[in-house]
Amino acid sequence: MIASQHEDAAFCQSILRKSGSNFALPLRLLSPEKRRGSNALYAFCRLADDIVDGEGTLSDKSQAIDEFERMLRNALDGQVVDDPVLRSIARTAGRYSIPHEHLFAIIKGVRSDLTQSRYETTDALIEYCRKVASAVGLAAVPIWGLRRGISAEEWVPPADACGLAFQWTNILRDIVEDRERGRVYISEESFRDAGCDRDDLLAGRIGPNFNLLASNEISRAGRWFAEAKHLDEFLSSDGQRVFRAMYGVYRELFRTVERAGSAVFTQRVRGSKWRLPMMGVYSVVVGIL
Repeated sequence: MIASQHEDAAFCQSILRKSGSNFALPLRLLSPEKRRGSNALYAFCRLADDIVDGEGTLSDKSQAIDEFERMLRNALDGQVVDDPVLRSIARTAGRYSIPHEHLFAIIKGVRSDLTQSRYETTDALIEYCRKVASAVGLAAVPIWGLRRGISAEEWVPPADACGLAFQWTNILRDIVEDRERGRVYISEESFRDAGCDRDDLLAGRIGPNFNLLASNEISRAGRWFAEAKHLDEFLSSDGQRVFRAMYGVYRELFRTVERAGSAVFTQRVRGSKWRLPMMGVYSVVVGIL
C-alpha cells in the first residue's frame, strides 16, 4: 500500500475508533485488507450521517450533503478528491465491485432526515430503513466475501432483512431520544393498527394500547432477525466471522428491547456495554443459535 493510501486508511480507522461503535470489535475479525475496506465503508456512512445531524441551518446541511454526493461521484469516476474517506471508499468500491447504487442510496437515506422524520405507512418507513441500513449491508457483503457459486438472488434477501432488523432495533431503542428531537420513526399506520396516537407519544401519554404497539414492532423485527441469520449460509469464512459477531451484538440488544416492552416509549433502552462486545465474540465461537 502506498503512503497516501495508508494515511487514508488510518484516517478511516480513526473515525471508527472514535465513534465507540459496537461494530469496531467485529471488524477486527477480518483480514487487514478487508478490515480496511470495512473501515472505509463505516467512515463513509458516519460522515454522511454527521453532515445531516451536525450543526448548521437546514440550507447549509442540504448544500453540504449535496457536495458530499458530488464528491463521491467524482471519486467513483476516478477523479481526484480532497476527502480521504471518499478516496478510500472509491478504492474499496472498485476493489470489491460494490454497486455504486448502494452508496448513493445511503446518501439519499440520510438526506431524507433533513426534511422527513415521520412516516404515514410502514412500507414507506421500511424503504427509508433500506436506504440507511440495508444498503450498508449490501455494500459490506462483497467486502466480507461470499462462498463460490452464490448468486445475488440467494444472499441479497437475508442481507436486506439483516439491515431492517438492525435498524428497527435502533429505532425501538431510540424512541425517547428521537421524540425529544421531534422525530418519530414508527409509522402512523402502526399507531392506528394498535389503537394508539402519535401525539400521545410526543406528549408522553403512554396508555395501555402502547403495549400492543411495542409488541407489533418487536415481532416485526424478530421476523427479520429470523430471516437475516440465513445470510451466514452464503458467506465466506471471513464473512461468517464478522457477520456472526455483528448479529450477536444486535441480537443481544434486541433481546434487551424485547424485555423492555412498552418501556421503550418512556426510557431509552441501554444494553450492557460489556455484554454487547462479549456476546459478539461468543457468537463467533458457537455460531448463530
